[in-house]
Amino acid sequence: MRLRLSLLTVLTIALLTALAGCGGSGSSGNGVASKSSEQIVAATKAAADSASSVHVAGSVVSGGAPLTLDLTLAAGKGGRGQISTNGLSFQLIQVEGSAYISGSPAFYRHFAGPSAAQLLQGKWLKAPATTGELAAISSLTDLRKLVDTSLAGHGTLVKGATTTVNGQQAIALKDTAKGGTLYVATTGQPYPIEIEKGGAEGGKITFDRWNAPVTLAAPANAVDINKLKSGH
Repeated sequence: MRLRLSLLTVLTIALLTALAGCGGSGSSGNGVASKSSEQIVAATKAAADSASSVHVAGSVVSGGAPLTLDLTLAAGKGGRGQISTNGLSFQLIQVEGSAYISGSPAFYRHFAGPSAAQLLQGKWLKAPATTGELAAISSLTDLRKLVDTSLAGHGTLVKGATTTVNGQQAIALKDTAKGGTLYVATTGQPYPIEIEKGGAEGGKITFDRWNAPVTLAAPANAVDINKLKSGH
C-alpha cells in the first residue's frame, strides 16, 4: 500500500502563502498605536512569539481553492485541529516529535485509493514531525512559524481607524499593496485578533484564546506511514 501525500505539502505551502502579507497591527491602551507601522508589526510579532498558546481559525483562498483551518497551538509543544480543502478534510496532531493525521473517507480515497481507504477509515496515521511525509503539515502546528508567516511579506502599511473586532478594541494596519488588513488588540498585549483580505484570493483568519490551557495527546493505535509505504 502506498500513500500519495505530496498534495499535503502543496496544500501547506498554499495555506502559508495565503496567510502571508495580509497586514499589521496596533493599539492605544497598550501604547503601540503611537509607533510606526513597522514598529507596530514588530511589537505584535514579539507579543505573539512570547505567547504560550493560541487558537487560529478561518478560511482563505489560494490558487482558486478554498482552504479552511481550525487549529489550537501550544508553543514549543505542537498543536491539534482540522484542515480542509475542496472536500478533502483531515485532523492533525503534533506532539512529542510525531505528527498524526486522520482523514475523511474522501481524503483517504484521494491519497490511498478506494480499497486502502476502507482499511484506513477511522484510523490515525503517524510519521516523524520534522522529516518525511508529514513534515510540511507539521509547520502548521508550530505557533511561532504560523503567526510569523501571517505577519511577514507585507507591502506598504497604513494605519486604519480604531474599531471593534470580535468584541475587542483594535486598530488596523492596511497593506496598500496586497489589500490585506490585520487587526490587533488595543488593550493588554498587542496580539493579532484577525487577518482579513478581500478579493478572489482573500479570506479571514482569527486569533483568539491566547495563553489558554492546551492538552495534547497522541492518538492510540496510530498506523506508521513508513510501514504502509513498504507494504508491511
